[in-house]
Amino acid sequence: MRTKIKNAQVVLPDGIVQVDVIVDGAKIADIDAASQIAADETIDAAGLHLIPGVIDDQVHFREPGLTHKEDLAHASRACAKGGVTTFLEMPNTVPNAITQELLEDKLRLAAASSIVNYGFYIGATPENTGELKHASRTPGIKIFIGSSTGDLLVDEQEALERIFAETTLPLTAHCEDESTVRANRERIGATSDVADHSRIRDHQAALIATRRAMDLAVRHKHRFHVLHVSTAGECDLLADHHNLVTGEACPHHIFFSIDDYPRLGTLIQMNPSLKTKADNAAIWRALSDGRLQVIATDHAPHTLEEKQQPYPQSPSGLPVVENSLALLLNEVNRGRCTIEQVVHWMCDAPARVWDIVDKGRIAVGYDADLVLVDMNKRDTVLNENQLTKCGWSPWHGVQLTGWPVRTWVMGNEVYREGQVVATQLGGEAVYDHARGGYWATANA
Repeated sequence: MRTKIKNAQVVLPDGIVQVDVIVDGAKIADIDAASQIAADETIDAAGLHLIPGVIDDQVHFREPGLTHKEDLAHASRACAKGGVTTFLEMPNTVPNAITQELLEDKLRLAAASSIVNYGFYIGATPENTGELKHASRTPGIKIFIGSSTGDLLVDEQEALERIFAETTLPLTAHCEDESTVRANRERIGATSDVADHSRIRDHQAALIATRRAMDLAVRHKHRFHVLHVSTAGECDLLADHHNLVTGEACPHHIFFSIDDYPRLGTLIQMNPSLKTKADNAAIWRALSDGRLQVIATDHAPHTLEEKQQPYPQSPSGLPVVENSLALLLNEVNRGRCTIEQVVHWMCDAPARVWDIVDKGRIAVGYDADLVLVDMNKRDTVLNENQLTKCGWSPWHGVQLTGWPVRTWVMGNEVYREGQVVATQLGGEAVYDHARGGYWATANA
């Protein structure tokens, strides 16, 4: 089937232009300002912007093992609603995805239920370097340098040196220094105040672990991606990237701070913890000046009942995947950033960081993962409208201006004006790690 999307303001790699975009099957077949190409379907998108599908490179979709919180069917529908056409999911499911066999089990689950494209990281343990050396069909290796459960905690230097030295896939990590966290917890003692979460998982815990990981990356000349940067100090570290290190921000570390604990309590309990408004501002500056390259969600749902337990029984994590693009488009309308920057942070940059083939841009030959957004649409985030299985949002009651209104995955429409309309499933993301990542493709 051939589809023509006409009259949209199309966000291309070199700017915004009103052109026709021709989709033929799963691919973008042509981009032409005066197209006379016949189509089976013509969509008049006057007044709308057409952007590439969002690539969310950090999600926790809880399947297998924790599907009372989330599952791939619900989460992928939330993605479609939010303009996310590809997700990369973390390995801390049950069981942990720490072998090729377990990784492929998750790929099979997604192939049977996800309406958007998918990929899965393989998790590092102190003992599975042999598996990591030969892993395939994955964007990279996830290390938990602090803040993990089961076998995934890797904070011994010898094990980290081995992983950085002996593996070749791109590496990424949760960076919070475990010894600092433990010392802070012992010093503060028993507490039921969720604000103490940010004192336990403090600035130094994040800074020490990020500095440690960056040192490993530079010494071993190994590509490394810093997840969910939460402090100004980490932003400063990332200025010296050595053409190896990239970093990302998450909505909760941009929009929430410790000042929001009285209002939202454990709903915004996160690892890494929330920091100050000054850190929020520093992260924005780092995104704007290129020290941080990616915005991802760290979508980590728990049931509302779980989150409303008293601290510290309450788990860390919150859902955001279906609202992340709207949160950023709202900032475009406020004049804080441009839609071109949003597309860079949420579409192009993650594709380049993880070497994802034919995604992240509107270009001839690329996959037809596309989103129409209405920059004038106003809507309010409401718990009762959330498609994520956990059924709530910390942004409940917040009005945003700028929303995705139609989403295509590989040329198939999956979401239209409030309704999931998918008739086909998404596909497995493909990686070409020979490309060398973000810095190797800086001029591509």
